[in-house]
Amino acid sequence: CIPIPMSSGEANPSAVGHGAHLHRRAALSANGVTRFGLPKSEITATVVPLPPMPKQRAIVKYLGSETRRLDALLVETERLLNLLEEKRQALIARAVTRGLNSDIPFRDSGIAWLGEIPEHWNTKRARWLFRERNQRSTTGCEELLTVSHLTGVTPRSEKAVNMFEAQTTEGYKVCFRGDLVINTLWAWMGAMGVASTDGIVSPAYNVYAPLTAMDPEYVDALVRLRVFAQEVTRHSTGVWSSRLRLYPDGFFAVSLPVPPLVEQQQIARYLRRSEENIYDLKESVAHARALAGERRVALIAGAVIGKIDVENGA
Repeated sequence: CIPIPMSSGEANPSAVGHGAHLHRRAALSANGVTRFGLPKSEITATVVPLPPMPKQRAIVKYLGSETRRLDALLVETERLLNLLEEKRQALIARAVTRGLNSDIPFRDSGIAWLGEIPEHWNTKRARWLFRERNQRSTTGCEELLTVSHLTGVTPRSEKAVNMFEAQTTEGYKVCFRGDLVINTLWAWMGAMGVASTDGIVSPAYNVYAPLTAMDPEYVDALVRLRVFAQEVTRHSTGVWSSRLRLYPDGFFAVSLPVPPLVEQQQIARYLRRSEENIYDLKESVAHARALAGERRVALIAGAVIGKIDVENGA
């Protein structure tokens, strides 16, 4: 083992660490408050293993062959995850805009983003399907909810974020289970969804209570379509695309499909079962991907510190 040579700095004879310990030493030696850096003096004090040149070449050859196979697996699992997500999006889009029976007659909805819909479905503007809820919390003690384009409406407590939090949530908007909540500033990205629990949301959000013609679970699937986010963007106001805001007048101008309520509920149940199946598949693929990544790291560590016989592949 030898110290890492640098243009300046002297090796610390008391420094011990090689192979798998290099990363640990680097982490312990890094300093900083919000950004961590590794001083050159610490690098020069690090001791690394130095096998003979033929051994080094054998390690490189072995790792090149083994990691290529693992890298191919990582690429394939990533592709499969993307395909599953595309399938999920396509399945939802078809169900909420065309229903579950493809053998029935269809008609042109007259709405550009929607296209053809089952002949017996109606279409209405959102103003006839929702009413704005502007009830405010007097204590701020209710469950704080947040809205994301990735997860819809979820409790803030479930989010691992370090964002600014107000000193008090008194005066926040109250929403109830089944209410549609739209992040006014990020609606163009799809930050909207239906609350699955009672709670409060930022005063900057807008809350809409669906009327009796709309099933909340069906609404949640509909408004989280990418094409729906593109449609509400047309009704948003602002100069810059990244600063568009969807106010109630804009949302109420959007036209929506209105299947019979019983059919909406059937679609919601179908999507619930289908998404559970796709989620299980994605979990299995993600687990395999994680194992492949761990195997790659362990393989490299074992080879460079001599724990793997690279000549015999053991």
